[in-house]
Amino acid sequence: MDIAEILKIILFGIVEGITEWLPVSSTGHLILADAFLPLQQSDAFKEMFNVVIQLGAILAVVVLFWNKLFPFQRKDKTQPVVQKSILRLWGKIIVACIPAGVVGILFDDFLEEHLHTPLVIAAMLILYGIAFLVVEDKNKNRVFRVQTTDEIDWKTALIIGAFQVLSLIPGTSRSGVTILGAILIGVARPAAAEFTFFLSVPVMFGASFIKILKFILENGGFSGAEVFALLLGSAVAFAVSLLAIGFLMSFVKKHSFKPFGWYRIALGVLVICILVLPKVLA
Repeated sequence: MDIAEILKIILFGIVEGITEWLPVSSTGHLILADAFLPLQQSDAFKEMFNVVIQLGAILAVVVLFWNKLFPFQRKDKTQPVVQKSILRLWGKIIVACIPAGVVGILFDDFLEEHLHTPLVIAAMLILYGIAFLVVEDKNKNRVFRVQTTDEIDWKTALIIGAFQVLSLIPGTSRSGVTILGAILIGVARPAAAEFTFFLSVPVMFGASFIKILKFILENGGFSGAEVFALLLGSAVAFAVSLLAIGFLMSFVKKHSFKPFGWYRIALGVLVICILVLPKVLA
């Protein structure tokens, strides 16, 4: 593997580490990055790579929120204490993951074949960019009924999970659509963002396992270069995610998501101008 390919993998890891947590669509950005700087790998590997390097980003959530996610914590040096509130939180996370998990398993091949295109990505970037602007305007002075993740009940968790199904369309943004949905049903931005981070852990572990298994069954395994690409991309995504998560949690306490809405619209228009119109006019 030459130096140019290594630099592209590092770039993809940086893109993933930033965009996985910001409401701007990590998958959409990775597909667009490959359109401009394609990896010298098979299409099957790149489809799998774009999902599996998200594991690096997910591990950043586990590290940063360990005390909120690990239910067996020691209060002294003798015996761990089971935190029932954390077990309940995990129950709500699992419930919220069911809708997207079922739809993803049933329609994964269809989604990859028909929706992973620049036009779909551009349309979703613009559509949800407008949605962010509208929702933020309507909720500008709203007093939210749910202020922390502990206050999220089972019904609210399931509704947020239903919104997560929309993120299976590339360009939507899993974090973006779940945060947007949570705000609509009365969850404050910090709690919505934090719960979205927690949802990502089982979702991305499950999605990565399926992608890896599918790739092995269809291609017979990984080459050394492919293993190196996955490990390097994931490591970079992990390091960058540590910073990106901290930034977003600080940002949502003081600001609305309007800047991300405008960014999505601008990027969507750019994608249409650069990747869609030339093919239409050719």
